[in-house]
Amino acid sequence: MEVRPDQLAAQGAGQPLQAVYLVAGPETLHVLEAADAVRARARAEGAEREVFDADGRDPDWDALSASFNAPSLFSSRRLLELRLPGGKPGKAGAEVIAGFCEDPPADVTLLIVAGDWSKAHHGKWVDAVSRRGVVSIAWAVKPHELPGWIDRRLRERGLRATSEAVQGLAERVEGNLLAAAQEIDKLALLAPEGTLDLEAMQSLVADAARYDVFRLIESTLSGQPAQVRRMLAGLRAEGEQVAGLMPMVTREVLRAAALARAQARGANLAAEMKSQGLWESRQAPFKRALQRHATPLRWNRFAAYASRIDRAAKGRGPGEPWQLLERLLLAIAEQAPATRLLAGSAR
Repeated sequence: MEVRPDQLAAQGAGQPLQAVYLVAGPETLHVLEAADAVRARARAEGAEREVFDADGRDPDWDALSASFNAPSLFSSRRLLELRLPGGKPGKAGAEVIAGFCEDPPADVTLLIVAGDWSKAHHGKWVDAVSRRGVVSIAWAVKPHELPGWIDRRLRERGLRATSEAVQGLAERVEGNLLAAAQEIDKLALLAPEGTLDLEAMQSLVADAARYDVFRLIESTLSGQPAQVRRMLAGLRAEGEQVAGLMPMVTREVLRAAALARAQARGANLAAEMKSQGLWESRQAPFKRALQRHATPLRWNRFAAYASRIDRAAKGRGPGEPWQLLERLLLAIAEQAPATRLLAGSAR
């Protein structure tokens, strides 16, 4: 049967264990919480836990198969956890899993945990799991669903917040549920009694660092080169690494490139921004950036340069990462493109 991850996570430790579980999906927090719920139930039954990692080139499927019927040394029940990062066990692994589902030992529960998942991952072995046990897929939370998720999470922690405060937190975490959960846990410790408004929310979830990557990107898109320089200096002084900043920078550059293409073909920019998951409060910086740099070609060059920075930050390409990042962000923040930077991106 299929069960939503939040339903699986909400089931108490007293619930009987199924023979097999598949918990997978791109939403890491939901995968972790659903899998933890299964582990908690196994602990409540005194189960002995064994972990098999299938992230190498040649997983030992024979060893896993043999363990299904091996006697437990310390407990009358066992939880066998199969970690399948890529979500595809291959032919041999699929046969082992399907074979287990056909006739599972009475004292064994198989928990399969996968981080990567899409409809392409579905196969006969998944059908076998669904028939015998539970399939729980943690699909990514959509931008318009995030405020509702945050509000429910706050209420579960005994907190109340205005819709503006909820929206403010949603915009800050940028769809990262792990970050949102961490902030909400912190709020549960620090928040005063009563309903949190936007100002209180912003003060309580403010990053410990003076400058953060969210504000850096906003200043870049808004065309504030002096502020960009100060923020970069602050991030560098506080020990941040360019490699850690680049995923967010690259994502926003690619998002701007997509908007530039939509604008060039005459699409409705507001509708396009909404489809990109940009709430109204975040649209203004992108609009200003597209006014300065309207052509898709320029954004493609910015994206190519971002890829160059990422390689340099990981030691796979030439250049000093902080200098390269500053050049890119200033080129975006300034009215005129940095000709030297754009020329260099083609190399």
